[in-house]
Amino acid sequence: MSHDPAKAVEVREWLTRAEADLRAASVLLRADPPLLPAALFHCQQAAEKSMKALLVWNDVVFRRTHDLGEIGRQCTALDPTIEPLCRRADELTVFAWIFRYPGSPDTPDHSEATDALALAQDVVNTVLSRLPADVRP
Repeated sequence: MSHDPAKAVEVREWLTRAEADLRAASVLLRADPPLLPAALFHCQQAAEKSMKALLVWNDVVFRRTHDLGEIGRQCTALDPTIEPLCRRADELTVFAWIFRYPGSPDTPDHSEATDALALAQDVVNTVLSRLPADVRP
C-alpha cells in the first residue's frame, strides 16, 4: 500500500523515539541502584510518543502536551477499542514532571516502575498493531 512518504517518516520517527524510551526505562530499572524516577519519566514518554504517532498517522492535530488523558481521548476518538488502555495510560502522565525538580515526593518503589514499564510497553504495542507494518521502525 502506498503512503505519504513524509508522513510515514514522521510516524516512524515518533515510534523510534518511543522504543528508545522503553529501552532507556528498562536499562534504568536494571541499574545498580535502579534509577526509578528517570525510568518512570521514560515510561511516560514512550506512551506519549507512540500515541502521538497514531495521531500523526491519522492526520489528527494535537497540542504540545504531556497529558496522556488528553492525547488518549484523541486516540480513542479514532479507535474506541483502545479506550480502556488509554484511561490506564493516563496514570503515567504525572511521571512527565513529578520527579524532575527538587522537593518532589519520595522515590517510587521498584514494583511501581516495573508496572509502569509494562503499561508503556502495552501502549506502544497496541499503537504498533494499529499501524501498517511499513511505517513501523
